[in-house]
Amino acid sequence: MGPGPTMAAAEVCHSVSVAHQTLFALRLATALLPPPQTADPATNAVFSPLSIHIALSLLSAGAGGDTRDQLSAVLGGGYGLGGAGGLHTLAEQMMQVALADGSATGGPRIAFANSVFVDSSLKLKPAFEEIAAGKYKAETRSVDFLKKAAEAATEVNLWVEKVTSSLIKEILLPGSVDHTTKLVLVNALYFKGTWSEKFDPSKTKDLQFHLLDGSSVQAPFMSSKEDQYIASFDNLQVLKLPYQKGGDKRKFSMYILLPAAKDGLWSLAEKLSSEPEFLENHLPRRKVEVGQFKVPKFKISSAFEASKSLKTLGLQLPFSGKADLSEFVDEPDAEAQNLHVSSVIHKSFVDVNEEGTEAAAATALEFVGMSMEVRTTTNFVADHPFIFLIREDTTGVMLFVGRVVNPLL
Repeated sequence: MGPGPTMAAAEVCHSVSVAHQTLFALRLATALLPPPQTADPATNAVFSPLSIHIALSLLSAGAGGDTRDQLSAVLGGGYGLGGAGGLHTLAEQMMQVALADGSATGGPRIAFANSVFVDSSLKLKPAFEEIAAGKYKAETRSVDFLKKAAEAATEVNLWVEKVTSSLIKEILLPGSVDHTTKLVLVNALYFKGTWSEKFDPSKTKDLQFHLLDGSSVQAPFMSSKEDQYIASFDNLQVLKLPYQKGGDKRKFSMYILLPAAKDGLWSLAEKLSSEPEFLENHLPRRKVEVGQFKVPKFKISSAFEASKSLKTLGLQLPFSGKADLSEFVDEPDAEAQNLHVSSVIHKSFVDVNEEGTEAAAATALEFVGMSMEVRTTTNFVADHPFIFLIREDTTGVMLFVGRVVNPLL
């Protein structure tokens, strides 16, 4: 990496725009990770709102009319972003600032890439290709969905596997693309950070973790005597675990939001998505001395089809017969008139252990014809379900959001 992200870009990125990326992230979290119906067991889950946000922003480069306006409204809140052009600028800045690799100077290793796979019967419009390459650094590849759909899907999967260091192997499952597929937009994100203060593995011990149904399991908990960034409130504690910094000004951290109530996960999720300032108002600002400090190790892999959840956020046109995706391909391709998004497939993986965190995500869009603290000892024991997120603190850009209901799953 060069000298690192420019602070000018970081300052632009740390504007009203990022507030909307955060709001989108938390609203999408509520839609993608809803409370289970009483009969369903709750599951661990993780996704990358940033991956989905950037994939949909790239989609807006091929959209026109009301479809483009709806994408701008849902992704940017419709405020001060200047429509789709503003979305492209924001995506470019988030990629430059939050997603530049920092491993050369000791920071987190980050890989992020976009790609557009288009059926060989269609020709992409030069204006779309220019935005895709210029703003999104996206590769465009011609494949034969019509006659060789399985081979085309394999090509997409191998591309994602390469970007995510083999953590995500099959973004497209067998049969998920066929001869009707015209276009697949895909992006992939890989993050590996080391804690600025690693945990001593010899201090990791099995303890009780309380589940939502009232039972409990024995799970491995990491512990430390070092001072920690913890903010304590009536119904909530928030822990910040910083990752080792590289040679630039960026600061990546994982946050664990632990409700006081053992079954407080759903009401906390609701607060996060309905009160935009809630997260910012509850972040720890300083270190405190700890008494009992225990955090479980966990590893989560999630896969979602996100279009249904996106529709609940008001993004309906791209998935309907009324979709205007006329800016993708050159006329007079009659096929262009019938393009719509058939699915938004998203996969994420996260592994939290004594060393740090390894995480990856990929999003594929297929087309068919989310205080004040007194310095006394503070206990933080994450022994019941909690929400976690990984973000870049100088910009506020959110890379991953998830929940842990059982660290053994």
